[in-house]
Amino acid sequence: MKNFFLTILFFIPLIVFSQDDEVTFEAKVSKEKLGINERLRVEFVMNKDGDNFTPPDFDGFRVNGPSQSINTFNYNGKRGFSKKFTYILMPTKRGKITIKQATVEIDGKTFKTLPVKVEITAAVDKPNAAKTAEDIADDKIHLVAEVSKAKPYLNEAISVVYKLYVSPDISVSNYEQLDNPKYNNFWTQDIPVKRFVPQNSVFKGKSYRYVVLKRVVLYPQKSGKLNIEPLSLDITVDVPTNRRNFFGERIFTKTHKTVSAGSRTINVKELPPGKPEGFTGAVGSFDFNVIPNKTDLKATESFQTKVEVTGNGNLKLFDLPKLNLPSSLEVYEPEFNESVTTNLSGSKGKVLDNYTIVPQFRGKYPIPSISFSYFDPKEKKYKTIKSQEILINVYEGPTNSEVTTVNSDNDTGLSKQAVVTTGTQFRFLKLNANLQNIQKESLFKSNRYYLFLLLPLLIIPVAIVAGKKKKAMEGDIEGNRIRKANKLAKKYLSEAKKAIGKKEAFYESLERALHNYLKAKLHIETSEFSKEKITDLLSSRHVSEETVSSFISLLESCELARYTPATEVTIQHDFNKAAEVISQIDKQIQ
Repeated sequence: MKNFFLTILFFIPLIVFSQDDEVTFEAKVSKEKLGINERLRVEFVMNKDGDNFTPPDFDGFRVNGPSQSINTFNYNGKRGFSKKFTYILMPTKRGKITIKQATVEIDGKTFKTLPVKVEITAAVDKPNAAKTAEDIADDKIHLVAEVSKAKPYLNEAISVVYKLYVSPDISVSNYEQLDNPKYNNFWTQDIPVKRFVPQNSVFKGKSYRYVVLKRVVLYPQKSGKLNIEPLSLDITVDVPTNRRNFFGERIFTKTHKTVSAGSRTINVKELPPGKPEGFTGAVGSFDFNVIPNKTDLKATESFQTKVEVTGNGNLKLFDLPKLNLPSSLEVYEPEFNESVTTNLSGSKGKVLDNYTIVPQFRGKYPIPSISFSYFDPKEKKYKTIKSQEILINVYEGPTNSEVTTVNSDNDTGLSKQAVVTTGTQFRFLKLNANLQNIQKESLFKSNRYYLFLLLPLLIIPVAIVAGKKKKAMEGDIEGNRIRKANKLAKKYLSEAKKAIGKKEAFYESLERALHNYLKAKLHIETSEFSKEKITDLLSSRHVSEETVSSFISLLESCELARYTPATEVTIQHDFNKAAEVISQIDKQIQ
């Protein structure tokens, strides 16, 4: 199967609180297992302002707090709110302790948190030791392969859905597929995931968000134990730190984590004994029909007959039964057609063979009944469907009595029949063709001849006008300088333009473009200069004070944008301003 590389932003930022009208009230603990000499942080978080908050009794702990914080935010044009009560607990005994429910009143209704269990162990050497970003990511992200059926029959459809579970405490910025699973001894059909939609769920008793990364339908082609290889990903994870920025928001750090869905073993059952005659491996639930498009016609006219199977199952993995027709009917090779869609329950639709049949003589021709057999895995038994016998009435044309018999073969005694050439029947190919040249007009003295003759005379004045225009453009020193400056601005800002719509990537690219421009233009390393030195350098090269101020303002915007929200209008404005500033500097610098 084709390997792929995708970069997604479906978890940036992955906000803990719901942004719709649904009320949430949760209890969160900093860890679920700690030593008796460690501290435990408990947070009670609500996404709407509430009254009459009542904490649990915290039996088995000494309590400090609470501290209260309120946070409002704006994400993708939606306003959000969170209110948090934080307690610091010190355990007074060992064992498993349950932190009971807290309550709060929101919009006249009472909401309760779920109980949280923590385990208190013996004292540890380094109480409350800080975990690394890698340690945090290990506990907060999981890749799971969900198999619909572990014991299918041979050729019965099963589905595998790969889900990435991420804790609300961290976020995923992108991922890269390291190893694509091979489905040996399976017939496979991928179901494309067109859009990554994060959804809330509970995984191992905790709240998570997940997204479906890959879906595939498998049809086992061999009985016994079959292995599904694991899917492995390299994931870039944003993990919160204990540091905060100028606005009091928590700073995140990036780390990489490799996750694997793990290999799975499928026990494929052999089909039971007693296969009907003509069974070709169909497994599922089907209907079977033989359908002619007409039953009354003249000799030498053609008609079509469809041998059709519809339903759910391995529609692409079995052979259709063949029609058994009288020898007096001329039959062409059938045309195979399919209309099959695949979802997680398997393939659904129809497959058919379309026969074209031409009767040569008048009479009545029966199309005998044929049967189609399949195995139904739900009822665990074989089923056979028989078609109805069809009678074709050829009411006009030659009969067998109009056919003359010629000499028999000396050895075999078989008689030959002469071909009756009536109506529009096939005739012999003509061996002597009377072919004529369809192009009789000569090029000489034709319209094209005179056109080609005058064409050089028409090109000369066009070339003279183009040469004068080119010379005038070369003499326009100021215009060339402006065009060169605009071209240079586009060159350095091309990467930033691609990132418009993604705030952090855009401002990183924009800041890099501004620094690279100075490096190339002034032959300096901008990392060695402060904004004041850059200002002095540009001023010494006769760049106007207004242009220098705009350049420094852009650098400050790039730094500030990492910590503040920015709309698409602001991003577009900064991009246009950067293009203008680079163009102005290039025109003014000496």
